[in-house]
Amino acid sequence: MKKYSLLPSLMLSSTLLFTLSAQADSYLDQAKAVIAKATAPVTKWDGPTSGPKLQTNKHIIFIASDMKNGGVQGVQQGMVEATKTVGWKLETLDGAGSVKDQLSALNQAIAQKPDGIVIGGWNPNVARIPLKKAVKQGIVLLGWHAVPEPGPVPKYNIYDNITSDSNEVARVAALYAVAKSEGTAKVVIFTDSLYQIALDKANVIKKTIEKCSGCQVLEMIDTPLSDTSSRMPPMTFSLLQKYGDKFQYALAINDLYFDFMAPALKTAGKGGNNPPHNISAGDGSISAYQRIRTGNSQDATVPEPLKLHGWQLVDEFNRAFAKQPPSGYVTPVHLVTKDNIDHDGGPENQFDPQNGYQQHYKTLWGVK
Repeated sequence: MKKYSLLPSLMLSSTLLFTLSAQADSYLDQAKAVIAKATAPVTKWDGPTSGPKLQTNKHIIFIASDMKNGGVQGVQQGMVEATKTVGWKLETLDGAGSVKDQLSALNQAIAQKPDGIVIGGWNPNVARIPLKKAVKQGIVLLGWHAVPEPGPVPKYNIYDNITSDSNEVARVAALYAVAKSEGTAKVVIFTDSLYQIALDKANVIKKTIEKCSGCQVLEMIDTPLSDTSSRMPPMTFSLLQKYGDKFQYALAINDLYFDFMAPALKTAGKGGNNPPHNISAGDGSISAYQRIRTGNSQDATVPEPLKLHGWQLVDEFNRAFAKQPPSGYVTPVHLVTKDNIDHDGGPENQFDPQNGYQQHYKTLWGVK
């Protein structure tokens, strides 16, 4: 009888296992490095260091998607501070959360013939005709969250769109689950396909988790942000029944999902500092800050520096009025956890970098 040696196959198997283990360790190390950078205090100015002198006597109109939205309020507050500094006139019109009111506000703004208009958090696709009219009148258009990507938006004649890189926001949120779980995260993802940016973020989260060999995406759930109050409690109970202890992490494209998941977890005898660990890829709402600080069923969120964005809008307007290109500045992603929540404006339940951005912009403009 011919004898076969098992030694080569055993050696091959050992080599394969060693390679897979090394790859897993490498990805986990990468995740931890990204998270260390994203959670570090923001003390260094990384924005523009040169620009045109201040263009004086300008009139700007900020058209808010909805002034009940905390994000929009924060940006508008930053613009109020910055325009006072440079002596410009700022007017705010409230789109009140409806396309009809947003279009009405835009037409009202154009009739005033301001120097610039901000599309503050609403979709410019619904206003193509009036936006063309504004450009013909020489009005400079800027956006904040007008489209998902930062930078100029030529098809709407928007000089610059101020926003964080939403894909990077999603990647950092997912990597936090990888790092916190030591590469073993079992994840449920929540998104809302009514918004392309939400769907894109969810797909980035999914791909990032799937690159972790010891992690698993249990399910991706598409449920409207507008219905979270009624949908999240029964959905939470259903997921707990379906997956039991396997349901370790929930990753959502917005904090709002956890506003209504946290009470349901408490009712089910879960939550607090126990699994599932909830991580939001965006928003940084006041309620999210409170949950993270108290350990109430949320571990992290990725907020934006809203007031800084307001100052940046004024700087980008100044560049446009001086016939110069946009600065190209995109604020880096910052992750808030219980360990760093009191840095960078945390006591006020908002992310406000302590990097002296106000003084840096004043220096650029040549004002005191």
